[in-house]
Amino acid sequence: MVLTTTEFDTIAAISTPPGEGGISIIRISGEEAFDVAKKIYRGKNLDKVASNTINYGHIVDPQTNEEIDEVMLSVMRAPHTYTEEDIVEINCHGGIVATNRILQLVLSTGARMAEPGEFTKRAFLNGRIDLSQSEAVMDLIEAKTDRSMKAAISQLDGNLSHLIKHLRKDILDVLAQVEVNIDYPEYDDVETMTSKLLREKANDVHARIVQLLSTAKQGKILREGLATSIIGRPNVGKSSLLNNLLHEDKAIVTDVPGTTRDVLEEYVNVRGVPLKLVDTAGIRDTKDKVEKIGVDRSRKAIDSADLVLLVLNASEALTDEDKKLLAATKDKQRITVLNKTDLPVKLDLQEIKAMANGKNVISTSAIKANGLDRLEELIANMFFNEGIESSQNDIMVTNARHIGLLNQAKGALEDVIKGLDAGMPVDLVQIDMTRCWDFLGEITGDSYQDELIDQLFSQFCLGK
Repeated sequence: MVLTTTEFDTIAAISTPPGEGGISIIRISGEEAFDVAKKIYRGKNLDKVASNTINYGHIVDPQTNEEIDEVMLSVMRAPHTYTEEDIVEINCHGGIVATNRILQLVLSTGARMAEPGEFTKRAFLNGRIDLSQSEAVMDLIEAKTDRSMKAAISQLDGNLSHLIKHLRKDILDVLAQVEVNIDYPEYDDVETMTSKLLREKANDVHARIVQLLSTAKQGKILREGLATSIIGRPNVGKSSLLNNLLHEDKAIVTDVPGTTRDVLEEYVNVRGVPLKLVDTAGIRDTKDKVEKIGVDRSRKAIDSADLVLLVLNASEALTDEDKKLLAATKDKQRITVLNKTDLPVKLDLQEIKAMANGKNVISTSAIKANGLDRLEELIANMFFNEGIESSQNDIMVTNARHIGLLNQAKGALEDVIKGLDAGMPVDLVQIDMTRCWDFLGEITGDSYQDELIDQLFSQFCLGK
């Protein structure tokens, strides 16, 4: 469904973060954007200035003739704009008072306050971008590493959209051929020929969807970050490790066991992999009520983690608490970090490697920042086996909604093949093929429900 711009009123919002800064931007979009701006702008005649130009002037209160601010006003004429509507952007001095004063003038002269994500929603409804590209806008804003940003830009450029549209076209072509064969049979074996055609196309599209879904795990990590819990008993160096990975002193570090009593969360870029690092309270039996709450939260952090960094004190013999943590995390993606190797090593390394099945054991000294490069390399290799650079050459699916729809489309194709194997009539089998076509259409927004659109764009920031 594509709506024309005349069906929308004129909206406005602040597009820059609140607070003090070099500039603030108030964006106006809609059929009356220029009329609204002309009422408060003193400068060049906006009816005569060229599109995609920026013009010097002042914002003036039309009621009192009070000069509010010195501004640069950007003019962009439809349809060659972000929303495919007329757009005016007022670039004023950064600051809460001036920005809000100008916004209030804009709202009082004919515009209304935009809803969250409404500018991008209009870009979608006016057909400039599809739904997957709309979601990539927010991914780009929220990107936590260069690799996350590149994945979002790839989707914003339409690489995923083009693939999905090719798949849908292939399905539509075979559905059309099936209809022709059913309605105008020229051969006695038309049922056999049509079944063969459906099977070949179902297998082909299924293989391409499976290949796309093979990128989902890495893509989801790039988009959402890898939930990584740093666990261990008290005073083994968890907070020191966190500070080293963050390259700043975020967590309090002392030689007193039990200093960390709550769960600390921070994002960090490790070789292009965004990690949501969780520094947990030391896990041990305790009678301290406050510390016990932290310990309970630490145990929950293990369950929700994509990756566990289990820190052991290499300068002490393995304790029963260490063994319990090794057992509790044996089914998780885990790296066993033997910390404090700057001190005399008392751990039995062979015992540790045996308990860790010889996998992902690394020695560090967090206090001297030794072994951290190898730790970062190990983390990247665990989740991007062929390297992140090579993974960027292919189309990557990063969005949980897209992943769910691709899995549904894959399931529909598997139902097609099962139906053919069971000898079901072709006209019934093609229903499942059509379901696959519909599921793929929901990714790009070629088929959607209004409730889905409202829910998706409500997650956007105001002014985008």
